[in-house]
Amino acid sequence: MRLLIMLTLLLSSQLLATENATTCKGCHPTIYTEFQNSFHKKSSIKEDKVHSAMWNLHPAKAKGNYKKCAECHTPNNTVHEGITCVSCHSITSIENHSTANKNIYESKPKTLYSAEKGSEDKKVIYQEKSSWLGMIKETTGSPYHNIDYTNKGYYTGKMCMGCHSHKQNSHDFDVCRTEIEGAKSDESNCITCHMPQIQGSSTSIKKTKTHAFHSFAGVRNAPQMLSKHINLAFKQSTNGFELTVHNDTPHALLSHPLRVVELKTVLKRDGKKEELKIHTFVRTIGHNGKPSMPWLANQVIKDTMIKANEKRMVAFDTVLKSGDELEVILGYRIINSVSAKKLGLEKEKELVEFTPLKRAYFSVE
Repeated sequence: MRLLIMLTLLLSSQLLATENATTCKGCHPTIYTEFQNSFHKKSSIKEDKVHSAMWNLHPAKAKGNYKKCAECHTPNNTVHEGITCVSCHSITSIENHSTANKNIYESKPKTLYSAEKGSEDKKVIYQEKSSWLGMIKETTGSPYHNIDYTNKGYYTGKMCMGCHSHKQNSHDFDVCRTEIEGAKSDESNCITCHMPQIQGSSTSIKKTKTHAFHSFAGVRNAPQMLSKHINLAFKQSTNGFELTVHNDTPHALLSHPLRVVELKTVLKRDGKKEELKIHTFVRTIGHNGKPSMPWLANQVIKDTMIKANEKRMVAFDTVLKSGDELEVILGYRIINSVSAKKLGLEKEKELVEFTPLKRAYFSVE
């Protein structure tokens, strides 16, 4: 028994000292496996090709000053290990600042935070209870950490706003900004969209029917999970037709300035296919009227990105006839062609190729 207690204490200290997700694997195998594919786990310059390429060009690299990037990309203070389980689950609150928000972390040992419906007022502390002269033993909680379910930020998504709210560069210019409205509701927020409940137990200690998806749905991983928040509609007119893209989210369809959204339309008529004009939606930043890297930007050059909760109508002058069919595909490229070339990533297919997000088919009567 003494040896078991010593091992438990050792593993507990390792969990909070090294912030290594491997320690979490024993009790959270499903979540651990999902996390390995996430871009939280791959947020460092070692695993994220985009972040690495940006860092290689950034003027701070010559000074060896990775500190500002590290606050979100590698909060455990190394340039090699990305965001870990403890990185997110030990955030107590968010400090709001004009340049970028700041995560405030728990200083108490073995204290982590999470959300669980029905447990909003609970704090679970590991306990062992014995009865019948020690013959029967019952335990509650985890031997590795205590869990606090009372932090409101883990239910509304506010705890995401330390890193995902906004980022200003040295010119006091918003490189990116996510509307805070997405982190106020208990029912629909950052977590419910990007970490939806899926089948499988969250832990092997306490069986649950579902758990929050820990691969984090986004353009870099599991984008199909986000497609339900996009709707495509069709309306025929005398001089052509209209397509409407409804962005049913509380933020711009894509907020990162390197990305581009494309609307592709294919007309099928008499057994033949014709690709119609591709419509693009971007937010291009730069300086002196030209696109630039984010740290140099001081103005928006072009902004056609579909905004929060917007229904964007796109008109086509192609006159349709009975029997025509339309295939409509809304998708994106993680890096636009100009930025890809500047970053030396133009040959990275997964970054520059078109990725479908939503498809719809319409028939003309």
